[in-house]
Amino acid sequence: MKRSLVCGALALLVSLATGTEGVGAQSLADFDYENLSFRGFSLEGGYLSGTRVDGTYSTGIRVDLGYLGPGLRIVPGLSYWSSTMKASEVGELETKVESLIEGELPPGSSFDPQVNLGTIDWSDINLSLDGHLVWSIPYGFLSFAGLGVSAHILDGDGEAIAGTFVEDLLDSVVAGVNVHAGLEYPVHDRFRFYGLTRYEVMEDLRYLEFRLGGQIMVAPPAPGEERAP
Repeated sequence: MKRSLVCGALALLVSLATGTEGVGAQSLADFDYENLSFRGFSLEGGYLSGTRVDGTYSTGIRVDLGYLGPGLRIVPGLSYWSSTMKASEVGELETKVESLIEGELPPGSSFDPQVNLGTIDWSDINLSLDGHLVWSIPYGFLSFAGLGVSAHILDGDGEAIAGTFVEDLLDSVVAGVNVHAGLEYPVHDRFRFYGLTRYEVMEDLRYLEFRLGGQIMVAPPAPGEERAP
């Protein structure tokens, strides 16, 4: 399934890159897979707001592997964040646990289970593979937008849930997909700043993230990527 998502996302980006008319990306070198190579790396920081967790900061790295097709850049990455589960989400878990306990009680029992799960922390290690459709815009900027697939290593933690089935439910490895868009500015042929917005979707969690980063280039810019004079 994960391989199908990767192939599908890349196929869509290839069709967009080769089928778009009048886009600045067409001036970029018409590379194919034989020309994919390590071109640079970056460190980035961000902030995200999720459906089940409180807003939190994130850190990450990404690697520039060059162009698979006209304007289609391949960028794997690794990021991490840790946050506290929203109080409303914890309350829903407590209600579900209470219902499970009530279901195991003998008929007519007067016992009223009161479950308090306390504070629950949730963290994510995100391994991603993104495809950027890149084009040049005025004032020397590069713009990009694209799709990505990812594997998320989620870890739940809390004093009350330690060693319980609730922790097991929160500890998982799940697939995700994202859409993203951003801007880059080449300060130098060997260094560029960028900012991006991405929306990540998993089965049980979604979040909107804003990132800023700086990229060190170890290879010359591709045609169309050069710094404006």
